[in-house]
Amino acid sequence: MKKIRLALLSGGVSSERAVSLNSGKQVFDALDKDKYDITLYDPKTDLKQLVIDADKIDAALIILHGPFGEDGTVQGLLDLLDIPYQGAGVLGSAMAMNKLVAKRLYDGAGVPTPSYLSFSMTDTIDPLKIINALGLPLVVKPACAGSSVGMTIVKAAKDLEDAIELGFQHDDTLIFETYIKGIELTCGVLGNDELEALPIIEIIPGKDHEFFDYKAKYIAGETREICPARIDETLTKKVQKLAVKAHQALFLKGYSRTDLILCHNKLSVLETNTIPGMTATSLYPQSAQKAGYSFTKLLDKLIQLSINEHAKQKLRRSV
Repeated sequence: MKKIRLALLSGGVSSERAVSLNSGKQVFDALDKDKYDITLYDPKTDLKQLVIDADKIDAALIILHGPFGEDGTVQGLLDLLDIPYQGAGVLGSAMAMNKLVAKRLYDGAGVPTPSYLSFSMTDTIDPLKIINALGLPLVVKPACAGSSVGMTIVKAAKDLEDAIELGFQHDDTLIFETYIKGIELTCGVLGNDELEALPIIEIIPGKDHEFFDYKAKYIAGETREICPARIDETLTKKVQKLAVKAHQALFLKGYSRTDLILCHNKLSVLETNTIPGMTATSLYPQSAQKAGYSFTKLLDKLIQLSINEHAKQKLRRSV
């Protein structure tokens, strides 16, 4: 059987570069070398070579996180180069990356999400009005950063200005959101047109973490992860239904992972990730493993889904 010529993209220029490089290495190790002829590309240094090699590439795996990787920019380049790639296209990637746009789409689709306000760097921000509207504690986070970068849980009014200053170091738009304390859950979705909701994971950050922050996500032993989550069948179905609904609201394809909070039997969607962490022990591969997909088989599935979706998108090309 002829090998698929695969471009593996990792690294990039976002604050999550190191995570991306680590994920890319583990993905490379897991890929079946009998099926794929793999070439590595780091968008920080290798975009010109990717363009040169485009007509020799059958598919791409994008293992990038954050801006200039997960936000539709790389997806648009691959579309122009006529290269299939896993996951969301330009539209879905851009909308999911921008948490403000995503929340507005959740609202329109009837997906429950915490109450919020948003402000840009040029707006006049009145901390007292924000606190009166949302209460304390509240969450401050950049609209377009990933992995909880720049995010703060504000418990006292005196800490709000520092949280705003930190947030604006990562983006020019901030979201202020009602803080909901509860059980953190995450649910993966797999497929293009026929969607499969994967087993749910319960996330328990270590005692040194107020929430599932950057260190809790990426330092081994900092977080306890339970799959399947310790919730009953009725709640399980509700979580999976919401994950699928969020996936569809953002016009996603291939796969996604939606994070939720369960509080007093009420679910709220926090955000949807279009390129979930992809080390063998990351949340999405853990869940897929419970559903019967080894890490290698999951990568096979994602690549095949990308090729299938690309065949449909070819209808848009005039030649």
